[in-house]
Order: sequence, then C-alpha cells, then structure tokens
Amino acid sequence: MSVRKILTIGDETLSKKSHPVTRFDERLHALLDDMIETMKDSDGAGLAAVQVGILRRAIVIDVGEGLIELINPEIISQEGSQYGAEGCLSVPGKHGNVERPMTVTFKAQDRYGEEYTKTVTGLFARCVCHECDHLDGKLYVEIADDIKDNE
Repeated sequence: MSVRKILTIGDETLSKKSHPVTRFDERLHALLDDMIETMKDSDGAGLAAVQVGILRRAIVIDVGEGLIELINPEIISQEGSQYGAEGCLSVPGKHGNVERPMTVTFKAQDRYGEEYTKTVTGLFARCVCHECDHLDGKLYVEIADDIKDNE
C-alpha cells in the first residue's frame, strides 16, 4: 500500500467521466488499498479513483461508521434534504454549502464483484453523493454556495 498524489482543482482529469470497473482482480485491490491509505493520510471522509488519476468507478468512504468500498455505484433512490458545509481533498483549503439528499439508497459492488444495496443517511449520504459526482466529472464547487477559505 502507498499514499498516492491527489489531483487538485484545475487538473482536467477531474472533469472526465470515469469508466465502469470490469475486472475485479489484484490490480483493483491494490488501487483500493492505496485509496484507503491516501484518504486516511489526508484525513478525508471519502475518495474517488479519479482523484488519484484513475478513471474507474471506484470509491472508498469512511465517515466513522466503518470503511466501505463502492465499485460501480449507482444511486437508486433519495429522500429528504440537508444543507451544509462540504470540503474536498481535490479543493484544498476551501469549503462551501451544498444541498444534498438526507437519505440515499445505492447499489454497488465490492472488491470481489459481489453486488450489494445499502441505505445511508446524513453525512454518509452526503459523502456518497459527493463521491459519485466525482465519478461523473463534477466537483462540489460547481453546486456550492458561499465558497470560503478554511480557517
């Protein structure tokens, strides 16, 4: 495992749409392991593969409820609304307010290709939406209000 360089705003890779993962092999496992280490080293709550320069639909998230890996995630339903601050490892030193669903149900695959469905709320739902946006080439700053410097 190793810490990878996180791409930052202005890098054109971040605006590209990621491709589905089709091979669930040791190469994917190494990428996920590196993403986990990179996210933890940077004190992040989530990280998408595109943020480390890999255009594959892979995400790791840990918002304090245990680490989860989402391969080829798809949001299948959302309910409610929450409005609050978001930051991003690819937009260092900034934060802004974003409206997101309060509850999200998604389906994804694990590192072995096994499909699962999960419903999450609050910060976890916010993080799933934020990271899925990355997979579609979108940064939170495109939908945020009041972008400010971190203090």
